[in-house]
Amino acid sequence: MAMTDPTVRRATVDDIPAMARIVTDWEKATGWMQSPYTHEEITGFIRDAFDAREIWVAGAPVEAYLSYDPETGRIGGIYCARPGKGLGKALMDTVKKGRTSIWLHTHVPNEAAQRFYKREGFVEVSRHDGDLHDKIREIRMEWSA
Repeated sequence: MAMTDPTVRRATVDDIPAMARIVTDWEKATGWMQSPYTHEEITGFIRDAFDAREIWVAGAPVEAYLSYDPETGRIGGIYCARPGKGLGKALMDTVKKGRTSIWLHTHVPNEAAQRFYKREGFVEVSRHDGDLHDKIREIRMEWSA
């Protein structure tokens, strides 16, 4: 059952540990993502990007977050602790407001995310080799208003 009207707000630095935990738990649960980074390193990455990104969180306590780079128009990450509860949709609706286009990368094995992005109006535009750290093929997807 979808959650109704989840709380979405701008993240604060106090949310960083919860966001890092969501990423770490997601990576462990995938079965195909073998991240070389520790929980502490992921926490540091989020902290380092915090001021340059528009980061939104959903749920109280935080159960999902989305990181958006306003300079490039790219969603750098969207993670939900409990998919299917409407949190990802609420975050996506929030970041789309007032924008005409957004792009992101998703991993080829992440079929659930691809289905979600397609429902949100994103279309696949290319495929390419993944980052140096995970080497998992990625799909570039774009949304236009």
